[in-house]
Amino acid sequence: MASWGYLGFQDSASPLMEQLIFFHDHTMVVLILIVTFVGYIMFYLFLNFFINRVLLESQEIEIIWTVLPAIILIFIAFPSLRLLYLLDEVNSPSITLKTVGHQWYWSYEYSDFMGLEFDSYMVASPDLSLSGFRLLDVDNRVVLPVDSQVRMLISAADVIHSWTVPSLGMKADAVPGRLNQISFFITRPGLFFGQCSEICGANHSFMPIVVESVSVDSFLNWVSSSLE
Repeated sequence: MASWGYLGFQDSASPLMEQLIFFHDHTMVVLILIVTFVGYIMFYLFLNFFINRVLLESQEIEIIWTVLPAIILIFIAFPSLRLLYLLDEVNSPSITLKTVGHQWYWSYEYSDFMGLEFDSYMVASPDLSLSGFRLLDVDNRVVLPVDSQVRMLISAADVIHSWTVPSLGMKADAVPGRLNQISFFITRPGLFFGQCSEICGANHSFMPIVVESVSVDSFLNWVSSSLE
């Protein structure tokens, strides 16, 4: 069961998402300390008797309220920069997947396997099975092996889309005429849902993403059956 600190986040399924959650918790601790301190000062000001009403200047106070915020910003900036570099890092990929955003569906191509490509449309509510997820399930899921480094190439055919899967900590714009690249590592098997995060038109909210993470053997069996 998720704790209060993870409210708003889906369960992590990649090391990058774990780092994003850690950074969120780190930043929230800093913000809580700042809000508590400022709240205490404001409360104290309402109760004081203006004993320092003739104080015109104090270099010591000015140094403190200049240096202290700078130190706080450093404690936030360094982890943030580290995380930005980790998100851009692309290790030696085990598999490359290309996706192209259309109005309003996704096309996928497994570059390592000749001829393995398909379109992924949202399953309409009347066609949905009892175990399906309304407005989130698709007819062709993205099947990827667990514990493997995946490189993803993202583009679009018409307008700007955004390939986003919160559980993996992945969000990248699909821009026409441009090829964006992300890399991720899935740590556990399961189904991970996402949606286009750009307002790309009337059916913007009806182009979901479903990533199915399976074992390497199951993935190879799926590839063999798909190429037959």
